[in-house]
Amino acid sequence: MSRFVDRVVIHVAAGDGGNGCASVHREKYKPLGGPDGGNGGNGGDVVLVVDPNVHTLLDFHFRPNAAGGNGKQGQGANRDGANGTDLELKVPDGTVVMSEDGEIIADLVGAGTRFIAAAGGRGGLGNAALASKARRAPGFALLGEPGERLDLVLEVRSVADVGLVGFPSAGKSSLIAVMSAARPKIADYPFTTLVPNLGVITAGDHVFTMADVPGLIPGASEGKGLGLDFLRHIERCAVLVHVVDCATYEPNRDPLSDVDALEEELARYTPALGGDLAERPRVVVLNKVDIPEARDLAEIVRPDLEARGWPVFEISTATREGLRELSYALAEVVEEYRAAQPVVESTRVVLRPTAVDDKGFEVNHDPDDEEGFIVTGDRVERWVRQTNFDNDEAVGYLGDRLNRLGVEDALAAMGAQPGCPVTIGAWTFSWEPSTPAGIASVLTGRGTDVRLEPNSRISAADRKLARRVRRGLATDEEDE
Repeated sequence: MSRFVDRVVIHVAAGDGGNGCASVHREKYKPLGGPDGGNGGNGGDVVLVVDPNVHTLLDFHFRPNAAGGNGKQGQGANRDGANGTDLELKVPDGTVVMSEDGEIIADLVGAGTRFIAAAGGRGGLGNAALASKARRAPGFALLGEPGERLDLVLEVRSVADVGLVGFPSAGKSSLIAVMSAARPKIADYPFTTLVPNLGVITAGDHVFTMADVPGLIPGASEGKGLGLDFLRHIERCAVLVHVVDCATYEPNRDPLSDVDALEEELARYTPALGGDLAERPRVVVLNKVDIPEARDLAEIVRPDLEARGWPVFEISTATREGLRELSYALAEVVEEYRAAQPVVESTRVVLRPTAVDDKGFEVNHDPDDEEGFIVTGDRVERWVRQTNFDNDEAVGYLGDRLNRLGVEDALAAMGAQPGCPVTIGAWTFSWEPSTPAGIASVLTGRGTDVRLEPNSRISAADRKLARRVRRGLATDEEDE
């Protein structure tokens, strides 16, 4: 069984943020200590890190679940909760991160490259941070946000300059073995190579990498043999090398038909990273010319291959004939390809300020309820997630925030009526217009909000007005 795994599905879950703390400072001789609840800690991220010592995704094959640490809850005495621990997952160089539907999210190339696969949730604010002139001793705190949870597809696409393609037993593994320090498995039967091999080649002052693809055969695009699964490992290659066995004894096979058959299979493969394999430079290597019959065949087909505009080299991996010329020619092609690539700029921080007319939310009619409305937006949905709906004061605070943002005005402009259902995130409310925060607000006990509770008690102002009416002292000015 092969120990090489180049495609896996992982389930990542970032840590949840810790809840804020609702606490009041209590100390002898300090009756008005004030709120002192600390903030919750942020949840830990799940981070993918490129490690040059990792060459396979085997670990994720057996352990596909990864989770970051949860943030700790805040405590009294203004003690903030600890942040959750980030989880770093080491991946091979050339790992491509994709969504379940095949959309490429990140292409991780270069040792030390980092990508946050799942972001941890924010910690909730404690009541000390929520205190204001209008709300001096909040009886609530905000909840921590849940961390991101998603499934990702990881694929390894080898970072190589030269890609070898050819029929089984054409000598691709032998070519890498004699030109580099790689030691792939070599045997005299087809499909010996079941995983891509990678070698480093030195030609004078030039250094480049070479990868081979397990043997292709006609019909690979339809699943025959090993199929086209391993062609992802040559998507980054600067040049493709056809390794042709000139000493094969199989009927109906010759170098020209072998090259044509492989070109047809390559044309049926669409690189996920973009580009077209047909546009890559080609080099043809006629192998095993140490055998007299193979050398004669190579001399016959060489003019036809050169007529296609491809460089042709006659080599023998057994006697090392022609390998020096081949290595320098490949180094020249690789250098030309590198020089033609655009200069990679260092990553720049891009600031995108919010537009002046961006309200931060959007109100739409509910398609499932003709009287309902749906409010969407990152900010309002985050506020709802952070609200403890078991605490009336926290619910009232949410209403104040939505009102200040302009949600109530937008609902009224859309024709919303008191009592109509309004959905924000996972919650649906019966909308009741509230008084803007700080204007004619009613102070109540900690943890309560008078707007959410029926109150039939007659106020002192109402009793005074009724008494004046009974005495006949009410005036038009007072009625106004």
